[in-house]
Amino acid sequence: MKTKTTTNPSTYSKVWRIVLCVAIPLAVGGIAAALTGSAMKSFQQMNQPQLSPPAWLFQVVWTILYVLMGLASYMIWSAEHSVFRNHSNVRNWLIVYGLSLVFNFCWSPVFFNLNWFWFAFVWLLALWGMIIYLVIKASSISMAAMWMMVVYLLG
Repeated sequence: MKTKTTTNPSTYSKVWRIVLCVAIPLAVGGIAAALTGSAMKSFQQMNQPQLSPPAWLFQVVWTILYVLMGLASYMIWSAEHSVFRNHSNVRNWLIVYGLSLVFNFCWSPVFFNLNWFWFAFVWLLALWGMIIYLVIKASSISMAAMWMMVVYLLG
């Protein structure tokens, strides 16, 4: 006699949340890369310092960073359902995270397509400020998420 095994519906929900959380920053990065593709090629043709990493390494590193960002957002989002978490901290973290994705998305076209280097620098400072906020706030919600955001900050 066969026994029927069932999968907990919450397992599916968890998997879909993880997929969604990772897909969002990957999509942001992918669309930004597609918008700046030709400008990136001309940038790479400029004189680069000898210690500049190869162009393919940027794609690998940013893919890893986007996955880590997505996993961190999943951990924070999941923490919202814990009775031990402050829901306003989670909500604020997710709002600033969403805003940081917008800033991250806009930086590439501003720098590579428009060549607004000084504006891109100021934009980057604002983005770093948001990421530092995310790191600090994540430390009270999820230490694993905090360390993933530290890697993003250092990247």
